Order: sequence, then C-alpha cells, then structure tokens
Amino acid sequence: MQSGVGDRLIAHPPYYAGKQLETALARVGHLPIAYQRGASQDALFDPAEGAGTPVGQLLTEMNAYLNALGKSVPLTSSVAEPRGSPDVRFGCETDAAGDCERDETFDVRAPQLHLSIARPRREWVAWLSDALARTSVSHALVLTLEVGQYWTRQKNLRGSKEVELGTDYVVPVPWLTSLETPVSVLQLTGAVVDQNGRAIRIGAEGMLARRTSLVLSSEGGQALITDDDIAALRSLRRDDLSGKPLVWQVALSNLVAELTATSP
Repeated sequence: MQSGVGDRLIAHPPYYAGKQLETALARVGHLPIAYQRGASQDALFDPAEGAGTPVGQLLTEMNAYLNALGKSVPLTSSVAEPRGSPDVRFGCETDAAGDCERDETFDVRAPQLHLSIARPRREWVAWLSDALARTSVSHALVLTLEVGQYWTRQKNLRGSKEVELGTDYVVPVPWLTSLETPVSVLQLTGAVVDQNGRAIRIGAEGMLARRTSLVLSSEGGQALITDDDIAALRSLRRDDLSGKPLVWQVALSNLVAELTATSP
C-alpha cells in the first residue's frame, strides 16, 4: 500500500511496471548499488558479500559503470543512509512459507512472474528528502543486486526450454532442466522514486540463470548460484550484440534507461 506502483504479473520481458515516462526526468540522483542477500530465500543460500568476494568485486565494477553512464549523479548526504529503502521484488509467486507456488492456471509456455515494491520506512524517506535537496535533484534511483527465482519456459512441442532473463535476453537451458522447480537467477532490480519515497516506475533485469536438473528437482533440491558463477559473470559477454558487451553492463544500462526514460 502507498508504494506508488501496484503489483503486476508478467509472462514475458521486459519486466517493468508503473508509469511509462514519456520524457526523461530532468535530474536524477542515484544511491550506490547494494547487494540484498536473502531477497528470495534464506541468506545462507546466497553468495557471500564483502571486500575480496566475487559479489564485492562485481558491485565495485557496477557502481563505477553507473557513475560513468552519466544518466544520474551520486546522491550526497551529511548522515549515513538508514535502513528501510524501498524493496523491489521480482520472481515467482510465493506461498505463505515463501516457496514458489503454481496453481491450476500455470502455463509452462508462458509462466508468470510477480513484480512488486514494498514502501520504504519513514526514517529512510526523511533521509532521502534531505539527500535530494543537498544534491539538487528531484528523483532517486534505487538499484539492488540480488538472487531471484524464475520459471523455466517450455519453448516448443519438442520440449526445448529457455529462461527469459530480461530485455531482449533469453538463454536456452538443457532439455533435462526441470519445469517443476524454479531456477536461481542473479538479477538487478530497481526503482525511480520521488522525494516522498513513492515509486514512479520499477523493474528488473536478469543476468545469470542456474538451472535445476530433473534429478535434483525430483529429490526436492534446487541448484544455487555460487561464487564461481558470480566470478564468471564479471567477464560474460553478449555474443548476440554488436561489440559483445558484458552481460551485466547491458542489464544495468537497460534498467537505468527504462527507469529514467533515456536511451540505453
């Protein structure tokens, strides 16, 4: 309630919700991209963070790239940012226990994912209002690196399977990948918010999927994203695009462009 953007179920990318901005926002500030460990499962199952870890190294590179994009400026404040920023959530619909659920309407050819945002705490909103004024900007970008849970999609009658990760980005997965169990996806989520902390537009871009095999799924297990996966992502490239840019750079560029109504 009162988050600014209502929940949305989305079957195919691009994964965005909220007001479609017709013109670019005049001036936007951004917070450093943060890692939200435990966003969709117990934090113990997500890669560790901190200096020297693959997550820490990836965040350093992402924040440097965000500054270099020139779509926004770093927010400044005289005090440390409090906890309670708006939380964009994207992935499979979950039950009361937090587990992915499927009902009788579930379609393996077009599985729906749930995009939503939880409103921030009052303390964070007060901090944001001051930071926006100090930086002379009207809106803020809040971006997060996290692990989400996506469904694998059955592509055709032959049983080919794929995961739709984000804007113009679909990755094939082996035939023996389970349709019954979601895959762990490393993703970027984000929102552009006003001085009251209300979201204008929210979205997500997936970068890396860790498939779950039929054998592991039959035993009730799910493959997890590891430090090695994060390390590999740092140099993984989009061979389908001109110049073969880094996967995470494309995802970050698309996310920022969509949220600020600028060109990627």
